[in-house]
Amino acid sequence: MQSKLDLNLLTALDALLAEGSVTGAAERLHLSTPAMSRTLTRIRKALGDPVLVRSGRGMVPTPRALELREEVREVVERATAVFTSESPLELATLERTFTLLADDSLLTSIGMRLLERVRREAPGVSLRLVPEGPGDETGLREGRADLDIGVVHTPAPGTRVEYVFTDDNVGVVRAGHPLLDGGITPERYAAAEHVTTSRRGRLYGPIDERLEERGLRRRVAASVPTFTAALLVVAETDLVARTGRRLAAWQRERLGLVAFEIPLDLPDLPIAQAWHPRDEKDPAHMWLRRCVREIAAELTEEGEAGEGGGA
Repeated sequence: MQSKLDLNLLTALDALLAEGSVTGAAERLHLSTPAMSRTLTRIRKALGDPVLVRSGRGMVPTPRALELREEVREVVERATAVFTSESPLELATLERTFTLLADDSLLTSIGMRLLERVRREAPGVSLRLVPEGPGDETGLREGRADLDIGVVHTPAPGTRVEYVFTDDNVGVVRAGHPLLDGGITPERYAAAEHVTTSRRGRLYGPIDERLEERGLRRRVAASVPTFTAALLVVAETDLVARTGRRLAAWQRERLGLVAFEIPLDLPDLPIAQAWHPRDEKDPAHMWLRRCVREIAAELTEEGEAGEGGGA
């Protein structure tokens, strides 16, 4: 990389490659879009490469940009560490944007409490709550996300993972649903029509596997991409859905839904927060993880306090 490319251009290049757009990079660095566009022009001139080229309505990196992406990210991180490693964390004056990946039930249960706490303790911090769900391994590695919160079964190599609490599955129906008239057996549960939650539109999952072990099969009438959508469908139909006992409690309450124990041996939902090793010792990131950890502990305590009343 030519010597003309100073640290400011490196920071801008890192943001452009992470966001894949001039507008996104400008927002990330708190610059105007025209200013970022001019910076991209300078970067192109210094590198002798277009860096980002138009593709449909978006932009894609050139092969040269893809080669440089990891190197640029590492250089920017090392340079940032040099200037910040000895500085004490001052939450009152901290200006930072954190991106969190999680499904919608986690964004509403943990994310909203986190937003309230951040506004109180660090008013200069912004949160981007992205409902892409856990499993986006490249988000952490490429710096597009700071935390991935969710059920982490197979973390990416090198990813740091901390389990913060465990939830379990419950069924959910509208008040007055016929399934609530009498005991809910595997047979009655399988005979009902169901709605599943899957970002990829899957109609088959662990529930179906457990039913098959009993020689049973359910009918899945629909698949929706989020838990919130599933609950809204359930509120207006006779379909049956599955949610986390604690994660969706407040949504169920507001929609007047009724939770019940699913009569199957389903695996628990171990909720974790995952991050890239580069953020391990960053004071601001450590504070963010502590906030998530303490909020998860609150959810656990509330869940245990409410278990005496059933599902």
